[in-house]
Amino acid sequence: MIATRDLPSGLVRTRPLIDEALRAAVGRLPQALQLPVTYHLGWSTADGSPEAGDAGKAVRPALTVLAAEAVGGSIERALPGAAAVELVHNFSLLHDDVMDGDRERRHRPTVWALFGVGQAIVAGDSLLALALEMLIEAGPPEAARELTAATAGMIQGQAEDLAFESRLDVTPDECLSMSAHKTALLLSCAPALGAILGGADAPWVESLRSFGFELGVAFQAVDDLLGIWGDPAVTGKPVASDLRQHKKTLPVVHALSMPAGDPLRAALSKAELSDDDVASAMAALGACGSRAWGADLAQKRLDRALQALDATPLEAGPSEELREIAAFITRRTF
Repeated sequence: MIATRDLPSGLVRTRPLIDEALRAAVGRLPQALQLPVTYHLGWSTADGSPEAGDAGKAVRPALTVLAAEAVGGSIERALPGAAAVELVHNFSLLHDDVMDGDRERRHRPTVWALFGVGQAIVAGDSLLALALEMLIEAGPPEAARELTAATAGMIQGQAEDLAFESRLDVTPDECLSMSAHKTALLLSCAPALGAILGGADAPWVESLRSFGFELGVAFQAVDDLLGIWGDPAVTGKPVASDLRQHKKTLPVVHALSMPAGDPLRAALSKAELSDDDVASAMAALGACGSRAWGADLAQKRLDRALQALDATPLEAGPSEELREIAAFITRRTF
């Protein structure tokens, strides 16, 4: 479990209310679906016994709540949006684990590995349907449209990510576009939902949407770095897991675009990478400076996210908490 001392104050402060809203939402699911969902969220063991497990950082719902406060709205009005965006995120995680063949998440077996592929798929489907139902009930209609558009873009990004696995000619621009679809649109949606549910005018919604989008690109850049160089004891994933899965992440595509990336290209041309192949690929990434390039990209997009926050006057307290979360995203190790 992530220690609260390691998290920004905005994540810690909003977490109890978000958890309460999420538990109430999951309680609406059919009984047959509640076990795989509560297990995935870290609330129960595989046999249904209560457990205080690791449910993740809950960055997206916190952005929703804090954005609502930042435009002068109430937390209560924002909570359905916060729960909905986190449900959609977890829908994507459940399906991603199946598609990637990942047998472990947050140091525990994944839902498909434990309950079967079918259960993981329908559990994810149920979270998506529940999220949309909650926003339709909460209103206004702009909120449901915001989440639907972000979800459609996220699905497009996942399709692009899968297609990239069999290609060695993916360009950095294509990879950035995929990252924008797969990650940035949902992170963009999160604070935009908060602004909408907080009753903000269009310029405020757009400012917070832009903040979330730029932050989303930075978030994915850091994720891509951790997928190759992250500490398995912290990330819960094997060393160089993205390389072994032939994922065309930002550092990989950067290296493939350079002559020094030829050993990486040779390794990724193989159906399965041996330990020697992984070592050769890692050396090529080092020779191309791809780790530093990815970190620099994350910092630049963080700067643009913070500039977007400056474009509209916001309430000081929650605005500062948004800034702290943005900085945390780019320096995290998990």
